Amino acid sequence: MRLSYLEDLDSQVPAIQLLHAIGWKYLSREEALALRDGREDRVILTGILRPWLEANNRIEVKGEAHLFTDGNISEAIRRLTDEPYDGLVRTNEKLYHLLTLGTSLDQTIEGDRKGRSLKYIDWEHPEKNVYHVSAEFAVERSKSHDTRRPDLVLFVNGIPFVVIECKRRDKDAQAGKRQIDVAVEQLIGYQKDEEIPKLFQYAQLLLATSVNDTLYGTIGTAKKFWGVWREEGQHDQAVHATSNQRLPAEIEAKVFAPLETRHADAYREARKHFDALWVAGDRLPTAQDRTLWATLRPQRLLELIYGYVLFDAGVRKIARYQQYFAVRATVNKVSVLREGRRAGGVVWHTTGSGKSLTMVMLAKALALHPDVTNPRIVLVTDRIDLDDQIWRTFEACGKSAERAKTGEHLMRLITEGKASVITTVIDKFATVKGKHGITDPNPNIFVLVDEGHRTNYGTIAAMMRRVFPNACYIGFTGTPLLKTEKNTAQKFGGFVHNYTMREAVEDRAVVPLLYEGRMALLEQNKEAMQRWFERLTEKLSNEQKADLKRKMATKEVIQKAEQRIKVIAFDISSHYRDNFQGTGLKAQFATDSRASAILYRRFFNEFGIVSSDVIMSQPDLREGGESTEEEDTPLVNQFWTEMMKRFGSEEEYNKQILASFSRADGVEVLIVVDKLLTGFDEPRNTVLYIDKKLEDHSILQAIARVNRLFPGKDFGYVIDYRGILGNLNQAMLTYDALAKYDPNDVNLTGAVIDTHAELAKLPQSHTNLWATFKEVRNKNDVEALEQHLAAEDRRQEFYDTLTEYQKIISVALATEHFYDDTPRDRIQKYKDDLKFFRGLRASVQQRYAEVVDYSLYEKQIRKVMDSHIQAPDVGVITELVNIFDVEAFDKEVEKREGKAAKADTIASRLKKTITEKMDEDPVFYEKFADLVQRAIDDYRQNRIDEAEYLKRVQEYQETVRRGHEGDMPGKLEGRREAQAHYGILGEVLEDYEAPKGRDKKDFLAQLAMDIEDRIEPHKIRDWVHNQDVLKKIQNELDDYLFELRDKYGLRLETTDMDVILERCLGVARKLAGA
Repeated sequence: MRLSYLEDLDSQVPAIQLLHAIGWKYLSREEALALRDGREDRVILTGILRPWLEANNRIEVKGEAHLFTDGNISEAIRRLTDEPYDGLVRTNEKLYHLLTLGTSLDQTIEGDRKGRSLKYIDWEHPEKNVYHVSAEFAVERSKSHDTRRPDLVLFVNGIPFVVIECKRRDKDAQAGKRQIDVAVEQLIGYQKDEEIPKLFQYAQLLLATSVNDTLYGTIGTAKKFWGVWREEGQHDQAVHATSNQRLPAEIEAKVFAPLETRHADAYREARKHFDALWVAGDRLPTAQDRTLWATLRPQRLLELIYGYVLFDAGVRKIARYQQYFAVRATVNKVSVLREGRRAGGVVWHTTGSGKSLTMVMLAKALALHPDVTNPRIVLVTDRIDLDDQIWRTFEACGKSAERAKTGEHLMRLITEGKASVITTVIDKFATVKGKHGITDPNPNIFVLVDEGHRTNYGTIAAMMRRVFPNACYIGFTGTPLLKTEKNTAQKFGGFVHNYTMREAVEDRAVVPLLYEGRMALLEQNKEAMQRWFERLTEKLSNEQKADLKRKMATKEVIQKAEQRIKVIAFDISSHYRDNFQGTGLKAQFATDSRASAILYRRFFNEFGIVSSDVIMSQPDLREGGESTEEEDTPLVNQFWTEMMKRFGSEEEYNKQILASFSRADGVEVLIVVDKLLTGFDEPRNTVLYIDKKLEDHSILQAIARVNRLFPGKDFGYVIDYRGILGNLNQAMLTYDALAKYDPNDVNLTGAVIDTHAELAKLPQSHTNLWATFKEVRNKNDVEALEQHLAAEDRRQEFYDTLTEYQKIISVALATEHFYDDTPRDRIQKYKDDLKFFRGLRASVQQRYAEVVDYSLYEKQIRKVMDSHIQAPDVGVITELVNIFDVEAFDKEVEKREGKAAKADTIASRLKKTITEKMDEDPVFYEKFADLVQRAIDDYRQNRIDEAEYLKRVQEYQETVRRGHEGDMPGKLEGRREAQAHYGILGEVLEDYEAPKGRDKKDFLAQLAMDIEDRIEPHKIRDWVHNQDVLKKIQNELDDYLFELRDKYGLRLETTDMDVILERCLGVARKLAGA
């Protein structure tokens, strides 16, 4: 029989079942109320707390244990229950310290009166505490006798530690809203001063669940920052066993006892349903089961609360799962002392995922570790602004840190040994070692090196290691290491923990990035330029003139042309004004030189559309000074002098401009050269305009400036005027500058999104909006539309659909190619309907006496609604098409006039297709990505003409459509997966000889088919996500590759075997839709 759901038993009963299995004793509503003296205005179960305090606290004096007096036990309870309310987060912080540190109570023993320590929780021995869970825990609202009833409250020693809100999994479509979002909003609402803050001032962890979705947060966590927990390691069997452990009969009777008589029938039906479920056999674990098991096992919960909670500038934060596992892995590695040294390592967590807070949590964990005596932490960066940022993070989190102001100051901090945490720029070690020869051999010094790939080399780095010869060195980096930098990891002691950009986007720890390529279309008056050139160079020889022409014709020089800068400055001004101005969201603009930055600022000021400022380092102001910066021209020096007159010092100049940028009403566009492209974290920063060459780490660090979470910000925007990212979409792996990365190091698939992907949703979103009113015959009858929305659930569906439509159209109206790809009347229809439905919403909210709830996107919508970007001299170069739709694509190509235009169309769309299919056959598609890019470059640099350009890309297109090259062995025909394996084997085994008497291509083809045949039997339902199945495949392939040694004498290196196994399995999963 089907369950007639009663509210949230779908989620609540399995949660209670699992919690009981991991050690939480169930209390009925009546039992929980009795344990707080029958008072719903109290939240601590004193009936549990008092006996626990009496039984678990002793005063040791001269080897004898003494009990605390009844009066002192009562005083300890009073201190906990009567803490004056000073705002939720401040009160919660005070109580957190009381719970973690305990309290001191005066008591006289044998004539000696002094303070005696009492603990509320035994953090060191979790098994000595008592754990309870109660459902529908009624709590009186502030200044009211009305109550709120959170679904589940978990108590440690009678103190409410965890609050869980449960929602049904089947209600999303019916309610028109994700129930996990409803649960989060409900928990946030409960924390308001007029609601039940008295419960949440004690709460340490909050969970929202709708069975298939589960999120966690803590007190004051904004909705956008609630996160998922992904447990690392293999725990499927443990979770399965725990979630199938049935409740004892007496507990089941309590769980299914109706709260009210009118619910009796529903509870009876519910019990029948669960009885049938449990009797039928094991059920499969859900996302809720996995999260509750991972976070609420008593030992894990206490560990999280005690060691992984920070109060950051008045905001309570709890570790994200990647921070927890990184800190734990690091501590496990570095805590072991061998021969007077500790092994270090590298933590690679993608930029934007909370690296600075991870460093604070690691410092806290080291300080608490029993195997590390008096640890000292030294945090090293290579830039003053990063040093300042890390120091401020420690200070904001209440962790006192000494910041070394000079080399002499650093020397004193080291020699005096009083500071437990020191932050410094690496340059200061030159003074410490070079001038004073200081050495500290203490093995309990932990040197945390930020951006280790930059900071770990050179003379000064060597001096640092000589100052601390026995220290443990732990590197942190936000970008993947180049292959040429792999020895960085080894120098630190290997990788400790990784967290990629793709994972961060999937976890919603950062926003995804929307990319748009633009190009200033330049025209030259060649005859006039030649005449001027001849006049200016009349005294030069022909050889000198030719040399000068070569230098001045470089791409870099052309990019600095003043007219080009002016055109781009206007385009940026228009783009920012029409899409972001007035929303509080800001832009950063990366330029190629100080001189260009100052010119851009001049043109921004001339147009008067946006406010802008330049941040740069001090130029060489000495008369005749030999600066290494070519742009240290009089223009730059004059600008710097003006800034110093305006601000007084470089420090104040940086401080005030950055403070302005961080305010909603401050500077809108921050122009930078290199400074602030790394390590600068301003969540308002939403748009990155790029007009400079970027490569390797600098690309990833630059685009990560705009991926931080911020209210009202769903994407970061990268607007590229240099083409450095090319047709990015999801194609970072194919870009030349990233070819040096290992694919596992930098997989940005899903982290960077072409605007076309988002715009493709617009027609359906528009259709969904009108579909809300499908029952209304006359869609022009506003009265009929408003009456149609009389039901609250129908109004909510309309509001959510409209919000989604607004979100997508805000991206569309901010994107140039939208206007090229969409008919003008269709654009007007989209905008008119938006205006109409926004008016309808306002009218409906008034009519039905609702509180007006403006969307986070309103400010942006108002700016972009009637805007049309007028920048005829800037062209959008990123296009969207499916080259496998042969007829439609060929028609599209024929629309282009001229061979070059046709070739460009094929090439740009080929690159996009290659990117999308890269994981299906990486060797094949990587080769053609390079060939297509080479054809583009050859044409742009005039090495080939239009006809050859078109001929090449047409040939590449045909091969890509076919899916393999012409020399593919015939036995692989029709075996798509084996063809991809063949490419991988050919690349990895390039230097290996084929067995005697065997043709190498034929031999590799046989191996490829064997690999496919060994994977195929394991392709059961959802195998790509089944860790047990994947492990079996890995083992079978591993055995097969080892057998090749005996069968063919092919002695593969272990590293090559690992590469084959990993890449072939990756291809199989991708082709299966993973």
